[in-house]
Amino acid sequence: MKKIISGKVREVYDLEDGRMVIVTTDRISAFDVILPTMITDKGKVLNALSNFWFDYTKDIVKNHLISSNLKDMPAEFQKSEYEGRTILVKKLKMIPYEIIVRGYMFGSMFEAAKSGKLPEGVTFNRTYQLAEKLDTAIVTPSTKAQEGHDINVSLDYMRKDIGEELTNKIEKAALEIYNKCYEHAYKNGIIIADTKFEFGLDENGELVLGDEVLTPDSSRFWNLKEYKIGTSPASYDKQFVRDWLKDNNLAGDPNIKSIPAEIVEKTSALYHECQDKICK
Repeated sequence: MKKIISGKVREVYDLEDGRMVIVTTDRISAFDVILPTMITDKGKVLNALSNFWFDYTKDIVKNHLISSNLKDMPAEFQKSEYEGRTILVKKLKMIPYEIIVRGYMFGSMFEAAKSGKLPEGVTFNRTYQLAEKLDTAIVTPSTKAQEGHDINVSLDYMRKDIGEELTNKIEKAALEIYNKCYEHAYKNGIIIADTKFEFGLDENGELVLGDEVLTPDSSRFWNLKEYKIGTSPASYDKQFVRDWLKDNNLAGDPNIKSIPAEIVEKTSALYHECQDKICK
């Protein structure tokens, strides 16, 4: 067994038998800086949400989850510190794209539409306001850059790179997952404005959903009660942390010593609220 990834949030261990162990920590990053203070239970919430969605969407596409029971994992992980934040997964040959599904006019898409510079392959038959729901959700892939920023590409670009059949399967699966999960979240008071998926191929060349799924770290979640077209809705994620950093001129500062306990508590509560609303 060897650790192969130590990311902003996750630690990934290769069991070297076609399986991996993924541990979701309580680390939080903002403005491209991993912050020194943990957010209580953040990793457990992200793990619980992903596991819920993996089960909820397994009728659409297979996923990489084998088990979330520590007894099924190597002895090193059978400790209380790993409970609720650790999963055993199938190792995949990952598709080198992030599959972004957008259901609302927001973020970089809104800025691009406003400037008349929509990504290649994206067209709209009308003008949308900020945070307005799109008539139909769309897929806008991006490359997974090892360094620097990801690059937005078109579905046609993907088709030329990995083939038309595989690209079409990915697009279909991503939209079906998004639409099904959107309906579940919406009836429980959360709008999933956009999200990103990662897919891979198993040993038989079949499409498999991997990484994390529909968490506040990989998606833009809005409170339905507070949602209003034309405004920038508050998200269920790092809102309090980002605001505190900006208010204290610390955004992007790698030398931050700590985050106040009050900010940690508020942020943790926000993650828990998201889990409570969705996982039922």
